[in-house]
Amino acid sequence: MNDSSPAPTPRRARVRAPELIGKGGWLNTGDKQYTLADLRGRIVILDFWTFCCINCLHVLDELRELEEKHRDTVVVIGVHSPKFVHEAEHDAVVDAVERYGVEHPVLDDPELATWKQYAVRAWPTLVVVDPEGYVVAQHAGEGHVHAIERLVSELEAEHEAKGTLRRGDGPYVAPEPEPTALRFPGKAVLLPEGTFLVSDTTRHQLVELAADGETVVRRIGSGTRGFVDGPADTAAFCEPQGLALLDDSSVVVADTVNHALRRLDLVSGEVTTLAGTGRQWWQGSPTAGPAREVDLSSPWDVALFGGRVWIAMAGVHQLWAYDPVDATVAVAAGTTNEGLVDGPAAEAWFAQPSGLAATPERLWLADSETSALRWVDADGVVHTAVGTGLFDFGHRDGAAGQALFQHPLGVTALPDGSVAVSDTYNHALRRFDPATGEVTTLATDLREPSDAVLVGDDIVVVESARHRLTRLRLPEEAVRVEAVAHRTQRAATEVAPGRLRLDVIFEAPAGQKLDTRYGPSTRLLVSSTPPELLLSGEGADTDLTRALELNPAVREGVLHVSAMAASCDDDPANEYPACHVHQQDWGVPVVLTESGADRLPLVLAGLDA
Repeated sequence: MNDSSPAPTPRRARVRAPELIGKGGWLNTGDKQYTLADLRGRIVILDFWTFCCINCLHVLDELRELEEKHRDTVVVIGVHSPKFVHEAEHDAVVDAVERYGVEHPVLDDPELATWKQYAVRAWPTLVVVDPEGYVVAQHAGEGHVHAIERLVSELEAEHEAKGTLRRGDGPYVAPEPEPTALRFPGKAVLLPEGTFLVSDTTRHQLVELAADGETVVRRIGSGTRGFVDGPADTAAFCEPQGLALLDDSSVVVADTVNHALRRLDLVSGEVTTLAGTGRQWWQGSPTAGPAREVDLSSPWDVALFGGRVWIAMAGVHQLWAYDPVDATVAVAAGTTNEGLVDGPAAEAWFAQPSGLAATPERLWLADSETSALRWVDADGVVHTAVGTGLFDFGHRDGAAGQALFQHPLGVTALPDGSVAVSDTYNHALRRFDPATGEVTTLATDLREPSDAVLVGDDIVVVESARHRLTRLRLPEEAVRVEAVAHRTQRAATEVAPGRLRLDVIFEAPAGQKLDTRYGPSTRLLVSSTPPELLLSGEGADTDLTRALELNPAVREGVLHVSAMAASCDDDPANEYPACHVHQQDWGVPVVLTESGADRLPLVLAGLDA
């Protein structure tokens, strides 16, 4: 007898989705404003992101294939939720949406209203809303799109059967392209002939400009996203950033979204690959080996230091190095933990290093998420010149110990031993002098400067959001700027002093199970700023639940939590199941109050019951 009854509907938790609210309004919709009711019948994926965040940029790229495959059933909505003050500016969000090729509607939520309604605690966070307007899943961090796609397929079948699925075109309306020679350029390098090579990041090209910094001499790259070696007109990049002279006839390129280092032959225009596989590095991947066989993660800048090409590996908060002699690559500094910790290279913490500049004695770096200027000495020890951590930033000159930057992306060595800092979110060029320990401002009214190149007595600044190079005479006197200091807008979580139960929620996606073939498949690392906040519970372990003891004498601070879980397809017949790593770092500002919570839930994947 044939049973034609529909398959049973999977049981899953459902919570009514709060409304989408954002003072900045909607982008990429042709000026139309939307509510959740307007999207009823579609599967909605809310992507809580902020444009400074490298992990958020990774998720944007992870979502592209899913968006294309399920274009008639899925609507992705980016909910822009700022960390830095600059990111709350509407025009900056408009720029970022174009800069990173976001091809779905974006709700600009500068006051974090929707973030709070959905109880989001981390960038990035993905929330899935079913066609009837219920939240059915939440995922923090990267690596979840395979699980979301499986859920989408289930929801399509379920709601097709119920008659609640509405297919058709989504609300995305592409903005009109702007006819500029450069589009959100990232970095620049002065070539031996006196011309400039610029990474034209949003157009996926390199552009050589004449000595005037304006006239286009040639373009390298097809101008479409891709990972293709070959001649200048057919080679392909994906959002390239950093550039450094390898020798007089070649340049090494940080091909950021391809997770690769490329080489440009300046004579022939030929592009080849030096390092990377095109795949993103994940925990457990090799950290050294033949350069073409090792995965990288969002290399943002490159500099020649001590005979090796050092790489600002923004995607994993580390510095790596490529050896051009034996064509190998390896981790040079950093643990992959995000934060600001000095000391020996293997123990240091970085936070999205994005700019490098080498002198004979020091490798300077702009550590963007800690708004810090740091350096590595010849012995491999990491030091901080300016900056205190993930949550303090601003525009303040004076003694380095109290000076503030806001998400700097570039650093340039000057002839007198000082360095110029492209202080991106302050729209300024700053200077740090190691001889005096003072920070000053060289120029203001730049628009998201991301790099600068010294040319004689001038400095040529990459004004990324003005799509141009701007030549300045290095001033003899500093610009006077009124000091401002900020902290992240995220509200602190009220917790009780004493015992705090930390629960990281992880549910393996449907059809998968935790991968225990080689030991524990989960990892939890906890620390705090200041360290005195935690009386016990810090360190690494495999259990995703941890009892913390908070010091009642410390009234506020930040809990740093890093979680990882590995899951594999649960099919006994498959000898080689596909496995996936889910990971996220949280920095949770906390305030200790007697009426505060005694449990802190952080959702890695699933819903907190």
